[in-house]
Amino acid sequence: MDIQLQEGERLDDLQNGYWIIQSARDFCFGIDAVLLSWFAKVKQGERALDLGCGNGIIPILLRAKTQGRDFTGLEIQEKSASLARRSVEYNHLGQEIRIVTGDIREAASIFGAASFQVVTSNPPYMTGNHGLTNENQAKTIARHEVLCTLDDVVGQAAKVLEPKGRFYMIHRPFRLAEIMGTMMKYKLEPKRMQLVYPYADREPTMVLIEGLKGGKPRITVEKPLIVYNEDGSYTQDILDIYGEDWQKRNPDKVRREE
Repeated sequence: MDIQLQEGERLDDLQNGYWIIQSARDFCFGIDAVLLSWFAKVKQGERALDLGCGNGIIPILLRAKTQGRDFTGLEIQEKSASLARRSVEYNHLGQEIRIVTGDIREAASIFGAASFQVVTSNPPYMTGNHGLTNENQAKTIARHEVLCTLDDVVGQAAKVLEPKGRFYMIHRPFRLAEIMGTMMKYKLEPKRMQLVYPYADREPTMVLIEGLKGGKPRITVEKPLIVYNEDGSYTQDILDIYGEDWQKRNPDKVRREE
């Protein structure tokens, strides 16, 4: 299928049968999106919503790896939503994925209560006054809580999830106490957690967490996920997440033998 790319755009091969249109000027997806789509579980026939879907990477990755019935992405920035729709169209996924332009804070009004079995989110990590604000508005919105807060994301996820529905999020460990408290506030009981470390001897930089709506208190802490070996190559765990096809096409990321 031919596609007309606009200035600053590129078409990237996801190496799972699908492609994605990205704007180099705005926010391109990173390893956090890949890890979230790997960590999230969407069972056969389930409906999943991604809050703040950006260019649509999470719905596309979930469609590639799960047997979910349909996938929806909610994105407030029309430019990003347009990119996502074009990627969906390019991949002929219009029957499985829908992209909606709208505010996360209004998700329950847009979709209705108890509309999904799964909700995912890779939300802004930084509070509005934490860290430097990027001059690029799209990147600022993606990284900083200028249009929605953690409370907004978790609260709306709880509303649109069915009873016993599952919430999956990737965030920063320095906000873990706040994350746990907010999830329990909205009856999304933390059930599974995994810390992500850049190197084995460094502090964790990401945390993956699963919550169960109306679940009973009990959490499983999974083994640490290490991203890089000492030589800068990806660890076997990360290579397994990306898959064999990706490894074959990216030999520079595979460990160099002595």
